[in-house]
Amino acid sequence: MKMIAVALLMSLAPAPAAPEHVALGDSYAAGLGAGGESSDSCRRSPRAHPALWAERAGASLVFAACSGATTVEVTRQASRITPATTLVTITVGGNDAGFADVMTTCALGKDEACEERVARAEAFVRDELPARLDGVYAAVRERTSAEVVVLGYPHLFSDSALCVMGERKRDALNGAVDVLAEVTAARAEEAGFTYADVRDEFAGHGACAADAWINGLVLLPTDRSFHPTARGQESGYLPALAAAVGGAAVEAGEPALVPAG
Repeated sequence: MKMIAVALLMSLAPAPAAPEHVALGDSYAAGLGAGGESSDSCRRSPRAHPALWAERAGASLVFAACSGATTVEVTRQASRITPATTLVTITVGGNDAGFADVMTTCALGKDEACEERVARAEAFVRDELPARLDGVYAAVRERTSAEVVVLGYPHLFSDSALCVMGERKRDALNGAVDVLAEVTAARAEEAGFTYADVRDEFAGHGACAADAWINGLVLLPTDRSFHPTARGQESGYLPALAAAVGGAAVEAGEPALVPAG
């Protein structure tokens, strides 16, 4: 009888809650460029690395990331964090630095105009972005003690003789990513968060590479331009996130390690 009673009680006990992943950020977190994007302004894709992680980790996903988001919007997105949240991921900073204007200037302007616009963006990243990132990270930490992973941005271009951007422009844009990575990593570390650098994951797979994981100039829809493809999200961002959370890369199609609650 006792065994029957125990079995009955176990059958009535609630199942363990699934881990909850809250994905904050901009278009690189939303998955713009990966295909299958939503038709609203956020342009979220089911092929984005947060969606892939949640699926393979058996986690519920709160997908708050939205294309065009700056640190102001991502601070608001942090309100989606709940007491059940076990993992928060963040990608932000590029739009504050004027990503769209920088890319337009470099795509349409001369080398000198591109380099000048990139230099202004780098000055902003060094001088003004740190305080903005601190504000985002503080808003997140106020709401949760869960693990937080801040993901960076890849180099946009690989070396190629056939590219919409010339060598000087490519070097300037990739250099700006390095500055952004340096600043973001430092502020994430100061906040006690883990920084996941994706530059190595994307090495050799930038726009214009033979096996590109970043879109080049896309005519329709133009907003996919210079954003990771589905391959970039799965083979670039996802392994970087998995390594940051679980200490091991996740190969395509294999289950991810579930973050501790």
